[in-house]
Amino acid sequence: MAYNLLKGKKGIIFGALDENSIAWKTAQHCYAEGAEIVLTNAPIALRMGTINKLAEEIKAPVIPADVTVAADIEALFTQAMEHFGGPVDFILHSIGMSVNVRKGIPYYENNYEFTHKGFDISALSLHRVLQTAMKMDAINEWGSVVALTYIAAQRVFPDYNDMSDNKAVLESIARNFGYYYGTKKHVRVNTVSQSPTRTTAGSGVKGFDGFINYAEKMSPLGNADADQCADYVVTLFSDLTKMVTMQNLFHDGGFSFTGVTQAVIEQMEK
Repeated sequence: MAYNLLKGKKGIIFGALDENSIAWKTAQHCYAEGAEIVLTNAPIALRMGTINKLAEEIKAPVIPADVTVAADIEALFTQAMEHFGGPVDFILHSIGMSVNVRKGIPYYENNYEFTHKGFDISALSLHRVLQTAMKMDAINEWGSVVALTYIAAQRVFPDYNDMSDNKAVLESIARNFGYYYGTKKHVRVNTVSQSPTRTTAGSGVKGFDGFINYAEKMSPLGNADADQCADYVVTLFSDLTKMVTMQNLFHDGGFSFTGVTQAVIEQMEK
């Protein structure tokens, strides 16, 4: 059921790869709530994914952009503002990648060249996007930026590897830029810490199936799925949350504040 929460608003969605991705679901939900969208992803991701199917569905242009290249980000904002006839109202940063994870390298043996690459893509890219947007005045007054994160920024999860470090820095960038963009133009910047979700990226983490089952037992409400996350992000893009900024918001069924559940105790006693 749609409520027209984003009627008249315009936004850029980073990271929609396929139907399993949270960015894909968020784009669909934003469109259903009345928003106009520009989709973007790295050129290689555009070749690997099925983003054109989504673009047709929500009537959105697709603009390639490598988030590690400042010129690509500038071109993205230039073309998006030309398409919309002005600045945007919201941005979703749904970007994350670890070569160390992909290659199965343990945290204590990380290849630093791989670490730097993952950091640049997964964390520094948010700073680059916001810095460029501020310089180009590409976000309207009272706009909203949301970046997707995970609780591994605060806790240790085996095999999440250097993505834990990336998410910790991502959250710090959101807080800091939230201050500067808030004082400059009332633009709010938040991160959403989502439940483990069966996305293409998430499923690449070793032991993911076992962990998602554990998280389900550890969450009083159960794990939040991608559609539910998309709904939550929509509210953060809407005018109903105009005074929420610089926050790391847990959307995880209560997992983040639960010490242990009866279901987990019973499982351990078997």
